Amino acid sequence: MPALTRAEAETRARLLDVRHYAIALDLTRGEELFGSSTVITFTARSEGETFVDVKPATLHRATLDGHELDPGSLSDNRLPLRLTAGEHRLEIETDMRYSRTGEGMHRFTDPADGETYVYTQLFMEDVQRFIAAFDQPDLKAVFEVTVTAPPEWTVLGNGVAERIAGTEDRWSIAPTPPVSTYLLAVAAGPWHSVRSEHAGLPFGLHCRRSLAPYLDADADELLDITRRCFDRFGELFTEPYPFDSYDQAFVPEFNAGAMENPGLVTFRDEFVYRSAVTDTERQLRGMVIAHEMAHMWFGDLVTLRWWDDIWLNESFAEYMGYQVLSEATGYTGTWTDFAVARKGWGYDADQRPSTHPVAPAPEAVPDTASALLNFDGISYAKGASALRQLVAWLGDKQFLAGINDHFTRHRFGNATLADFIDSLGRATDRDVHTWAEQWLRTTGVDTLQPTVTGTPEGWQLEIGRTGGRPHRIDLGLYDRAPADHGRLVHRDTVRVDLPAGTDPQSFALSGPRPDLVLLNDGDLTYAKVRFDEESWDTVTQALSGLSEPLTRAVVWNAARDLVRDARLAPAAYLALARTHLPMETDLAIVEGVLGFAATQVADRYVSAEERPAAQAVLADLSRDLLCSSADGHRLAAARSLLGAASDAAELHGWLAAGRLPDGPELDHELRWRLLLRLAVLGAVDDAAVSAELVRDPSAAGEQGAARCRAALPDPAAKQAAWAALFEGDELSNYLFNATAQGFWQPEQLGLLQAYIPRYYPAAMATAARRGPALAEAAGRHAFPVHAVDRETLRLGRQCLRDGDPVPAFRRALADQLDDLDRALRVREVGAC
Repeated sequence: MPALTRAEAETRARLLDVRHYAIALDLTRGEELFGSSTVITFTARSEGETFVDVKPATLHRATLDGHELDPGSLSDNRLPLRLTAGEHRLEIETDMRYSRTGEGMHRFTDPADGETYVYTQLFMEDVQRFIAAFDQPDLKAVFEVTVTAPPEWTVLGNGVAERIAGTEDRWSIAPTPPVSTYLLAVAAGPWHSVRSEHAGLPFGLHCRRSLAPYLDADADELLDITRRCFDRFGELFTEPYPFDSYDQAFVPEFNAGAMENPGLVTFRDEFVYRSAVTDTERQLRGMVIAHEMAHMWFGDLVTLRWWDDIWLNESFAEYMGYQVLSEATGYTGTWTDFAVARKGWGYDADQRPSTHPVAPAPEAVPDTASALLNFDGISYAKGASALRQLVAWLGDKQFLAGINDHFTRHRFGNATLADFIDSLGRATDRDVHTWAEQWLRTTGVDTLQPTVTGTPEGWQLEIGRTGGRPHRIDLGLYDRAPADHGRLVHRDTVRVDLPAGTDPQSFALSGPRPDLVLLNDGDLTYAKVRFDEESWDTVTQALSGLSEPLTRAVVWNAARDLVRDARLAPAAYLALARTHLPMETDLAIVEGVLGFAATQVADRYVSAEERPAAQAVLADLSRDLLCSSADGHRLAAARSLLGAASDAAELHGWLAAGRLPDGPELDHELRWRLLLRLAVLGAVDDAAVSAELVRDPSAAGEQGAARCRAALPDPAAKQAAWAALFEGDELSNYLFNATAQGFWQPEQLGLLQAYIPRYYPAAMATAARRGPALAEAAGRHAFPVHAVDRETLRLGRQCLRDGDPVPAFRRALADQLDDLDRALRVREVGAC
């Protein structure tokens, strides 16, 4: 189907004033199709031609002002309309297809109990898979929905949903205020619900029945976080919460983390924890709750006009999610987690050829296909980092005043970057327009390099730089404790402003030079930081002796950047982790360092010959953490050990015992991790996987089994997994991802070699056939990340050059190839 262009959207917005959608859904027509009837009332400002978006299985009937339209005129999911000036009523009756890829109306049958659930994900351009609509964000309207569903189902929507009196199978959802088409939401099924009330509004939590015990166990925590964040947003924002209820539905096989549908936020139901999780994971769940709630204002009340301004949604929600969670709940370490786990996502994306500004120029986002590619680490992590820097530069009071002015001026309407900057400008005397140009319209990561010299009166710091953004940063000055050189004492924090430009900046400071000079202490800006030689020596010997977790996170991030930039050998990073991680008290840092060490250093940045030694370091480190750490650390260590262990007999012993020595009991999640490692090592067979699936016949169990079967080092198992991925369309999005994740393994280089040249044409065809969500998955999860060699890179570049990949796959593949090229450069340094 053709992507909607910005020019087409602007033309249609000039022509139409859309007021109301009346939608009737019939969810009782079987497993493949549902009925969708739409009545749209709108005004044409002048005579003209336009189209309505609809992607039906069957278009039964369409009328405009009572006159029949030819269903055969539907082409490329566009039904043409010839309009006179004035009021119009468009009626369209269709059958629509349920989705298995998480787009449109997704249908899922729970293997645990056979119950079926459906829910919508209509982001960007998928509303046409659900109803007929003028699908673009600046044609807001009121939506009024009725639903026919099986009698045992519950229906949820953007407004309060009630069963129609005198019926068993019909529901009415309260009309919305004016909202954009992509924010329409319906979820239906035999939900397990926990209902409450707060601030005079109904609040609800919903999940599959098979997850009911796990939701009930966490309901108090979830509702407490929801209420606290709701109240905090009420204190920060002058505009009241704009909708009539607040439901949170945890839905199966969800492609994103969550979606900000007004009044009905949908989350991936992995957030309903079946197995033990760390406090960092609970904090992340809380952040996502706060993030999506922020969208009720940033995105739902005030919505972007076109997709070039997606940062007005995501960057703000990301920033507010971390900030509000830290202010309103007991999760006060959110910015440490952001620094060590989230920010690297932005740094990585910003150093690839596919980078783009936080707020790209309008001409850079000409259609919805290109816009979809911008939902990445730049729109989220870099944008949130830029806002954190803006607050440091502008001040909290002025920032909030600008936000509230923005909400008041554009409530239930649409706005642009220029509109927002105007609102900020009304709240301050600072030149926010220039700041926005320097930060939001530019690409790339600045790098700050200190040079320290001594003088008779004190010492001098020169900060050299690449990249020309202005920065307000804190300099952290630390000395080794006289009685314990492994402990660092904070001497002072000095705030400095680096003006725009690339000229080095010099600062004269009193006293002896510190043992450690840390640029961007507190992580207020978005930039890579380096160390002078003496400071790096101090880091290698005393990193764990820094008292503040956020300071340590900045140092670990800098070490990560040094490895990625081929300035620090991978083995040196592992040595740093081996030395200092056993003393680390912050769980987010432990998880972030272990994750990078495993998935990047051991799996990609060291050679096949060096990998066993790297795995051994990780295994030894994980064992130390198991023995010496708190419960949350032990769980993180157990996961790390199960990924690095190489002794099959030892693994079998743990499985038989039902626990790790000095570690946690093996719940469902840990058992599947252990079985996956055994599968990779060739120490179990398909029968063992089937037996585990009998033990855990859940959706997560099905995914675990698919992952393990694809990981078996058996030619028949590999061929079966390959066929499921690329030669059929039966796999749902989650089973596709699980199978892809299991297929490529670094330990199986010889067995997998013949599949590498087959990957590119097969994945390209699958991406074209199965839509954007599976296209992105084919490039991300199904890419042979283990094959770090020049031939893999050459074949991939040839595919990009000579093939014709759909945009989602092209972007994912281009990013993978850039990461592969980087891994090759890192290996060259590590071998020196």
